[in-house]
Amino acid sequence: MRPSDHHHFILLLLLLLTFIQTLCNGADVINTTLTLRDVDNGETLISSDGSFELGFFSPGDSKNRYLGIWYRKITAFTVVWVANRDSPLTGGGGGAVLKVVHPGMLTLVNATNSVVWSSNRSRVAQSPVAQLLDTGNLVVREANDDNPDNYLWQSFDEPTDTLLPGMKLGHLATGHENYLSSWKSSDDPSTGSYSLHIDPTGYPQMILKKDSGEVSRAGPWNGFGFSGFPGLKNNSVYTFDLIIRGKEVYYHYNLLDRSTITRLVMNRSGITQRWAWVDRSQGWVTYLTAGTDNCDTYNMCGAAGSCNLNSSPICDCLPKFTPKFPGPWAAGGWKDGCVRRTPLDCRTDGFVKYSDLKLPDARNSWFNTSMSLPECKLVCLKNCNCTAYTNLDVRNGGSGCLLWFEDLLDLKQVYGGGQDIFIRLASSELDNITVGDSRKSKKRTAIIASFTSLAAAIVLMALCLGKKRVILMKLRKGGKETPSSKDWRKEDDKDLELPLVELHKISKATDNFCESNKLGEGGFGPVYKGTMEDGQEVAVKRLSKTSLQGLYEFKNEVVCIARLQHRNLVKLLGCCIQGEEKMLIYEYMPNKSLDLILFDETRSKLLYWPKRFQIITGIARGLMYLHQDSRLRIIHRDLKLSNILLDADMNPKISDFGMARIFGGNETEANTNKVVGTYGYMSPEYTAHGLFSVKSDVFSFGVIVLEVLSGQRNRGFSHKDHPHSLLGHVWVLHKEDKSLEVVVESVLKSCSSPDEVVRVIQIGLLCVQAYPEDRPTMSSVVYMLENDVALPPARQPGFFMEGGAFVNDSSVSTKGSSKNEITVTMLEPR
Repeated sequence: MRPSDHHHFILLLLLLLTFIQTLCNGADVINTTLTLRDVDNGETLISSDGSFELGFFSPGDSKNRYLGIWYRKITAFTVVWVANRDSPLTGGGGGAVLKVVHPGMLTLVNATNSVVWSSNRSRVAQSPVAQLLDTGNLVVREANDDNPDNYLWQSFDEPTDTLLPGMKLGHLATGHENYLSSWKSSDDPSTGSYSLHIDPTGYPQMILKKDSGEVSRAGPWNGFGFSGFPGLKNNSVYTFDLIIRGKEVYYHYNLLDRSTITRLVMNRSGITQRWAWVDRSQGWVTYLTAGTDNCDTYNMCGAAGSCNLNSSPICDCLPKFTPKFPGPWAAGGWKDGCVRRTPLDCRTDGFVKYSDLKLPDARNSWFNTSMSLPECKLVCLKNCNCTAYTNLDVRNGGSGCLLWFEDLLDLKQVYGGGQDIFIRLASSELDNITVGDSRKSKKRTAIIASFTSLAAAIVLMALCLGKKRVILMKLRKGGKETPSSKDWRKEDDKDLELPLVELHKISKATDNFCESNKLGEGGFGPVYKGTMEDGQEVAVKRLSKTSLQGLYEFKNEVVCIARLQHRNLVKLLGCCIQGEEKMLIYEYMPNKSLDLILFDETRSKLLYWPKRFQIITGIARGLMYLHQDSRLRIIHRDLKLSNILLDADMNPKISDFGMARIFGGNETEANTNKVVGTYGYMSPEYTAHGLFSVKSDVFSFGVIVLEVLSGQRNRGFSHKDHPHSLLGHVWVLHKEDKSLEVVVESVLKSCSSPDEVVRVIQIGLLCVQAYPEDRPTMSSVVYMLENDVALPPARQPGFFMEGGAFVNDSSVSTKGSSKNEITVTMLEPR
């Protein structure tokens, strides 16, 4: 071969290799001769419009390799599908190859040529190819046939945790079911515990499962959406529908603007969220979150029991029903549900309308699409086993018929978004009612119902505001005044103005959330110190991505703190909601929390009597403001030393309102089946029976007073001579006129009159008395602290002995824990 021929041969070979490389790294198709390899240069397929990319990747810190599809045009690496999620390529994965093989299958083989994953096939193809479409769908088809009905296989029929536009969630005509299943962790895409299904049994409804058990249910489809998920509404971003056609039953959505990037994802905690990509901030923003409160827990209140998050307790029998077992029901045992207070008589029964409900579990229902509502009633009336009926479709005045024949399970109050249902009752009970009118917590229904969706409203506003930097949160409920909202009218008409801070500014302020800037961590997540561009120091509470309790706290803190202004309450400066990040920005407290100083051997000596008295009085004033002087009556429910922050002048600021509850009108107490708080600070009636009131906070304040003066923790206190708690120890000394024996030396040396200290000890003992009716209000406490008035004698405190409850030492059954101090339970919205 002549030198010139050799040169041309080398050039031709290089061009051929370049052409082959282009096919395997940038083309959207492979066939039986072209493969996709896991090599250093990262061979990939790219959809023709460049939206999606298929290739090999390692998630997070994992060294395992997976074949997956991700968005290509956005900066955040976001995987939407994984082929070999349960069969990872180990040992670095080098040498793995994706092939198209006859008679029409995709196979993934490892370095030893063993099959790791393969697609199935429905028929034989002569010239099969695999193509990555612009929709993100990986399909196997005949080379000359691009009809979707003839695909041999498609990734859209084997979704992982993500539902993309055009995908079907449900049951296909072939009998195959498409459902979402969570990743195990951010580093492990293998099949997790949670799965989201469209259940076609009876009338179709969406059900979330953990393993094989039901976790929550969105309610049956009513034409507009799922009856228990009012957040799913017509919008300018996408359309959605539930298709019922023969054996096909599936939910799907399609974009109104192809340039929009949005996806529906079920995370590893089982929470389903819609995310939207925002180019301006280069991040994902939560557009919608499926039900995450306790009332979304499947069948929380049993048969004919309705769950209302805005009431306490959250479970109540439907009107005209009564608890099946009153004793267990009163103690929070709701699973046995309720029964009609008047037995049925098939010959004379009728129906009563119940409104604003998530419809019952429809798996044992019957439906007809053509019947009218009167016809539906007649069919149900003639069948003695029929328990309830309603319209199948509520659009255009209503149409169709949906009947129930068994217990009515998994009911939830859904204000402004629920549905009417007609329930069979005895003739003597036949008068129409509205479920919400019979609840115990009438006066706070409207405003708190708005609060529960406040975090979602913030995110939506953040998405829509564009360059605007301030969030205005309207708490007015559609501008309408109802009997349950009139007492709140003055508050509802006000706006909440909360600055929205961009993520990159927070990241810069905290040095990218450097560990050295971490101030602490709680149920919400970590807290970091930061310095903004203008030099202002802030504390940033960052919602943990794995914390369900934190989401509840986030919403609660925004609601409670944003509208409160008092020198003894920590000030909320703004929030950051960007991508998966949710953060609250507070004024920075240089002296951190009271417990860090009080129990530090060196720093506690600087807390002389005047300073300790100033701290006690400041806490009392802040608490009095919450209970009676603020726009909202707020019970903190987790008042403790670590939630008292100190500014540069050692002024106390009450913080952490994640577990707070808002009361309306003249309400003073309620109860709950979810006891939250910290042992050592919770009142006996709250720990034992879930009863909380302003007097619960008074008890916690009393504990703080005695801890501040003694320098010892109530929780874990021990004494060599007796088994009493700190409260019991102080009370015994007080009865013997030896109160000062419990006071730390630095206090005794710095007080001008020991009687002042004894007086404050007695006020603390008054606050921790066993029975709430014996405890003073916080306004009385402030008056007693600041005025030399006669004090009533204190009675024996609650938790007199360590681990005891009331004076009779009744036992308490609680559960759960937190990292810092022992918290009774974590709220887990679902």
